[in-house]
Amino acid sequence: MSTKTIQASEFINQLEQSGLCCVDVRTPAEVRGDALDNIIAMPLDELDSNTLLQQVDDVQEGVKPIYLICQSGKRAQLAAEKLAGRLQQDLIIVEGGMNAIRAAQGKQAASGKNMSIERQVRLTAGALVVTGVVAGYLLHPAWFALSGFVGAGLVYAAISDNCAMALLMTKAPWNR
Repeated sequence: MSTKTIQASEFINQLEQSGLCCVDVRTPAEVRGDALDNIIAMPLDELDSNTLLQQVDDVQEGVKPIYLICQSGKRAQLAAEKLAGRLQQDLIIVEGGMNAIRAAQGKQAASGKNMSIERQVRLTAGALVVTGVVAGYLLHPAWFALSGFVGAGLVYAAISDNCAMALLMTKAPWNR
């Protein structure tokens, strides 16, 4: 098994082939909002090599590559690392994920009713910062610490490329 990457435009050309195995590791809400046809939807936090192999066996015969897709490419990379050494199939990460696929197709991402995890994080972080500032001004200065805590979390997320709030959002009932 090896892990490779592929450009979205090259992936689109290969989509026309039958028997292509695509695994979308985004949350169910993201997949409902904008997904390719004939994919295996398995969120990153539920990704398990045994379960995946059972679903792949239902879709394809033989040992063919598995294409990993997410929104921007980061979760697909994490999925490949999680599956490393556990599968016979080669793993191919679609660079840029659904964002790049839709751009290569000349389409905008589907807006739908479902908000992406990234937008949910920005909304929540912004609301918490505003709440901390307003409560700090009107109620007690200790509330300003809430804004500082959220700001520190955003800095950590940017440096580590690991967002605790996003992980919590994926567990929310509306993202299931």
